[in-house]
Amino acid sequence: MPRAGLDPATVIEAGAALADEVGFEKLTMGLLAERLGVRTPSLYKHVDSIEALRRGITLQAMRDFRDAVARVAVGRAGPGAVRAFADAYRRWAVAHPGRYSSVVRAPDAGDEDEEHRRLSNEVMQIMYDVLAGFELRGTHAVDAARVLRSSLHGFATVEAAGGFGLPRDVDRSYRFLIDTIIAGLQNVPVDPAEDASSREFHPTSG
Repeated sequence: MPRAGLDPATVIEAGAALADEVGFEKLTMGLLAERLGVRTPSLYKHVDSIEALRRGITLQAMRDFRDAVARVAVGRAGPGAVRAFADAYRRWAVAHPGRYSSVVRAPDAGDEDEEHRRLSNEVMQIMYDVLAGFELRGTHAVDAARVLRSSLHGFATVEAAGGFGLPRDVDRSYRFLIDTIIAGLQNVPVDPAEDASSREFHPTSG
């Protein structure tokens, strides 16, 4: 039976849920129309194109991801902040694999989508805030953010794909990963050049 009362927000939310099932890149207007019980041309009354649908999903996913990791970081610092952030990151990425794949790419330098750039910067700023308790100097802050982000991304992506098959508890392996990252952050060598540059360096992206 055809669905009544569709609007752009409803279509985007349905598209996001479907992307989690089939993959963000495999999402099509035809598949979404079938899921919603309407003819494909009916969707174009609410979204202009597949590109517009994917943009809508990406922006909403970035807002949801930002809020999920920001909530747990409030009032925390140092190792506690990293553990809370990492757990929220993993939970959201594994629960929403299609949506998560849409938020990973950083905006291009010439990207004119200001909302995309703003949300990307907000997510990265949360990560820098989480790492602030380690008092990393200069561009070491970028190095640390990249290490943390890529480690969490790799683990969550493999887990979501069912890639951990050995008889070892996945949560224990995850704790080992986070403990190893924290130990590394607590022992970053002091570089006088990095320390001198820290006054001018203000990271806003990954």
